[in-house]
Amino acid sequence: MGKKDASTIKLPVDQYRKQIGKQDYKKTKPILRATKLKAEAKKTAVGIKEVGLVLAAILALLLAFYAFFYLRLTTDVDADLDQDED
Repeated sequence: MGKKDASTIKLPVDQYRKQIGKQDYKKTKPILRATKLKAEAKKTAVGIKEVGLVLAAILALLLAFYAFFYLRLTTDVDADLDQDED
C-alpha cells in the first residue's frame, strides 16, 4: 500500500521536466532546429583555450629539443677547445 501512495506523489524535478517539455512543444520547428544547431556548434567548436594549450605544448617541446642539443653541442665544443690548448 505504501508503494501506491508514493507513486502518486510526483517529485518537483519531474514536474519541472514536464513543464519544460510543454514549453518546448509550444515552440515552432524552426526555432527548435536553430536551438539544436546552436547547441551542437557550441559543443564541437574548438575553443581558444584548447588552441593555446596545443601551441604552448608545441613550443615547450621545441624549447626542450633546442636546450638538449644546445647543451650537448656546447659540452662537445668545450672538450675540443680543451684538447687544442694542450
